[in-house]
Amino acid sequence: MRLYRVVSLIFGWQLAASICYYAVFAATPFFRDEFGLSGAAIGFVVTALTLGYAVFLLPLGVVTDRYGERRTLTLGLCGLAVGTVLVAVSWSYLSLLLAVFLLGSVYGTAMPGTNKAIFDNTPVDRQNLAVGIKQVGVTAGSGASALIVTGLTGSVVWYVAGSRLTWEVSFLLVGALGAVVAAAFWLLYRPASTSDEASIPEFRTLLSNRPYRALTAAGVCIGTGVFTTTGYTVLYIDESVGATVAYGGVVLAGLQLSGSVGRVVTGWLSDTVPGEPRRAIGAILLVQCLASGLLFALVAVTEGVLLSTGALLALGFFALGSTGVYYSCMATLVPVEQMGGATGGGQLALTTGALVAPPAFGYLADTVGYRSSWLLLAGISLLGVVFVGRVIQLSPPKREQPLD
Repeated sequence: MRLYRVVSLIFGWQLAASICYYAVFAATPFFRDEFGLSGAAIGFVVTALTLGYAVFLLPLGVVTDRYGERRTLTLGLCGLAVGTVLVAVSWSYLSLLLAVFLLGSVYGTAMPGTNKAIFDNTPVDRQNLAVGIKQVGVTAGSGASALIVTGLTGSVVWYVAGSRLTWEVSFLLVGALGAVVAAAFWLLYRPASTSDEASIPEFRTLLSNRPYRALTAAGVCIGTGVFTTTGYTVLYIDESVGATVAYGGVVLAGLQLSGSVGRVVTGWLSDTVPGEPRRAIGAILLVQCLASGLLFALVAVTEGVLLSTGALLALGFFALGSTGVYYSCMATLVPVEQMGGATGGGQLALTTGALVAPPAFGYLADTVGYRSSWLLLAGISLLGVVFVGRVIQLSPPKREQPLD
């Protein structure tokens, strides 16, 4: 029963945190209209959000090791609730950038805290599936935020004091949800153990691990596709496909749903596919990267509302569904005692892909067209296939033998 309780609580936390964080991605059309932004300027909003995440990810990982995931996850979700309120009250483009930077920085508690909870509280033969289920909270939260933000401000007309709800009110509601879940998590979650000393990740040891280096390089490519797709789907549907913003929110939610299915399926496959774990799980990740590249190219050449929607939903299964097996593959390259630092480095790699790619995607969309933007992501995903191939080919150092 403890296993199901822990996984449920971590999933609930991840769901609420991701609703707060990914609300920014869903609100890009409203930021554009509110502040008169170009496609590239929208990209810098995504960059500011992920830069805050990248800067604080590793320090918050050390804090998690020192004070435990119960404290850091609770405070992190409280910070996310505050961040969404600050986004709602932003009065200028600069204040919006500062607010999303803060929002991204406290989201840095998510990956080290939730991974620590999973690996400390679940048996080895259930860890990959547990990570996959936990990661569904990311895609489900993103999908829910898309429906909340675009639904309340788009086609679904709700009236408060005689006027339709705005995107700002949607963010306030999301912040309130985050605060409630943070309180519930603090009251209900009990860690398996606590640490009295800070654990400093052994980055020099990790950098000497050649397949780990190759996997983080692949992570940059994977993160480029995940964050850029999430940030521009609603705008793409609105500006290029010709559907409404509300419909774009539904497509983004469906994209995240298919990503959730992909994470669960690949998590199950990672636990059940026979063979040496590094090679077997690496092969699953390789297929996902290859399929993602091909589907990005398909989105680039597809026209029409229904065909574009279908291509994006298929893309979600592979591109957005790849992060769970990415961490499963990582667990075969480093020992358990190094997983905290390895996770921080791996997540930093994913985030790095989101620092430059969104403005480049938006610039190409503004100057050349969305077709070139999607083809850029296709090429980057296919580059990731090369790095994953290196993961399968290379063996970790003897002192860091893969887990059975």
